[in-house]
This record gives sequence, C-alpha cells and structure tokens, in this order.
Amino acid sequence: MGMEACHSPSTGRLEVDASAMEASVTSAYSASNAASTSSYPPAPSPSLPDGLQANPIRTADPVTPLSEEEPSCPADMVLIEGEYCPGLVQPCLQWVEGGVRRCARFGESRCVGHRFYRRFCIDRYEYPNLVGVKPAVMVSWYDALRACEIEGKRLCLASEWTFACEGVQRYPYPYGSVRDRRVCNFDRPRPSPEPIFEKFARPREVGAEVARLDMRVESGVLQGCVSPFGVHDMTGNVDEWVINEDHFEAVEAEGKKPYISGLKGGYWGPIRAACRPITTAHNEIFRFYQVGFRCCTNTKKNSDGVADRYTFRLSEWRKRASLRPEGGPFERPPQP
Repeated sequence: MGMEACHSPSTGRLEVDASAMEASVTSAYSASNAASTSSYPPAPSPSLPDGLQANPIRTADPVTPLSEEEPSCPADMVLIEGEYCPGLVQPCLQWVEGGVRRCARFGESRCVGHRFYRRFCIDRYEYPNLVGVKPAVMVSWYDALRACEIEGKRLCLASEWTFACEGVQRYPYPYGSVRDRRVCNFDRPRPSPEPIFEKFARPREVGAEVARLDMRVESGVLQGCVSPFGVHDMTGNVDEWVINEDHFEAVEAEGKKPYISGLKGGYWGPIRAACRPITTAHNEIFRFYQVGFRCCTNTKKNSDGVADRYTFRLSEWRKRASLRPEGGPFERPPQP
C-alpha cells in the first residue's frame, strides 16, 4: 500500500531523468512488441502533448468487450465478468530509472490463492463519463459517493476497479505488461513551480492554481489506454476514488483501521499508475487538483452480489462518521 501516488506538502520534490526514463521504457516497449502485429485502425491523431498517441500499437491482445442480447448494464457503462484473483504476484523485470519506483516491464502475473467470480458494471470513462470531456477533479470521497448515488449508481469497490483495469488476463497495465508513456496519460513532468498549497485554501485563488497545474486530457481521446474489457483511462489522467474494502476487513487488534477511502490508477505525473496499487493515505475529505472518480453499479441480472455485502457496513459507517465536507451530503449522528 504505497502512498506516493498523490503529492502532499510533506513529500519532497521528485526529480526524474526524462531521457533515461524514455530510453528504458522505449527499449522495453520495443522488445515486447517485436512480434506484435495488432493495432488500432489508422485515424487522424489529435494534438496531444508529450508524445502521447491516440492510436498506438497495443502491447496486449485486442480489446474484446463482453456482449449480450439483453444488455445487463446501462449504455454508458461496461460489463465486467469473469474470475478475479485477489492475491496476485507480478514480478518486475525492469525498472524505470529515476524518480518514484515504477516498473517498465513486468513478467507473467501469477494468481496465489482462491479466485472469485465477479459480475458488475463500471463507467466507461472517468466522471462525468462523457467522451471528449475532461474528468472532474477537486472532489472529495464524499463528493464522489454522493455523485454516483444521484445517478442511481454507487462508488466502485477497490476490487471492482482493479478487475475492470487488469481484465481476466491480469495485466499490470490496462493495455499490457510494458509501461508506455505514449499510451496513457502518465509519466508527465512534475509541475514547475510545485503546487502552492496555500492557494488551495483560498476560494478566490484555487481555480487558477488548478488550471496552472492541469495536465488532464479529454476522456476517450487516448484510444490505446483501454482495459481488456473496454474501460478507458484507468491508469493516469486522474486518481480515482474507490471504497477501500480493507477498512471493513481489518482486525481491530491490529491497530487503527485504514481509511474507507482509497485512490486507484494514479494521475498524469511520474508515479506508479498501474492496476493493482491503491493509495490509502488520504481521508474522506481530501480534495486535490488530480483527484476524480468513476461509478459502478450491479448488473440488471445475475449480479455477483459482492457490493451488496458492503451496503449495510457502509450505512453503519455513515452513522458513525464524524467528519464530512462543509455542506456535504452526510449529517453528523444526532447527539444524545
């Protein structure tokens, strides 16, 4: 459970040797794709920054979204179904040089322990789930939870998010096993100057500061940054809030439980930005310039029922919660 996915005032500046990183990743990418012939159909490439490509050669099998005669998911969502492995070994064969520890090339993933059948729906794009629109940021976990509920959906469980990203193939990255900064919006240079944290507490200045730091791209523009199920932009672009199931599973005797809030996928900076990692360092009221979310829901038929197990637990947590954003959707428990 690393905590480097979000920059905080206590985090030192991360310097990245861009040329070394590019050489390392390009070498790994070329080796992996030597025998690959699958690619997206040629299409005019939009103007994208820092070497991002709209239609790159995939490092993995072609996307094969599940289909049904009677769709089990809303039109703006993707069906996720198959065997999910909670315990996964993913050996790193080559590391990116410089900066935060990131894997340039993974070996074959190996499942350890039991596998579980999962079936649910997830938003195709980051909220507001609209192609061609930049995802929302500066939202707290509370905001994300409420926004999904307003749409008749729910915030994703961490395990749901992970499975939707890696597929039944258990890829470390949604598009394969080799890190490629041309495919997804990550490994972009850190902003200069660094975020001025005082401005995030000043309503008249926060908007301009977020705009200065912003390196998001519009949802769906990176046609290669898609999971085996057909879910877009799961690594990079913005960090995504999820429900951290470990909060409910942790044993009290082991000490303080982890937050119910978790962040998946990483944002556009030089951070891990892979399917499996989760950041649990930020509480439910945390907001920042690179934090967004997407929603999930049960299928119309034959849902796996996993999320239902957390419904009661989540309602009980809400009753006990003493922190909420000012004007947020949850009231404090009544006082005796």
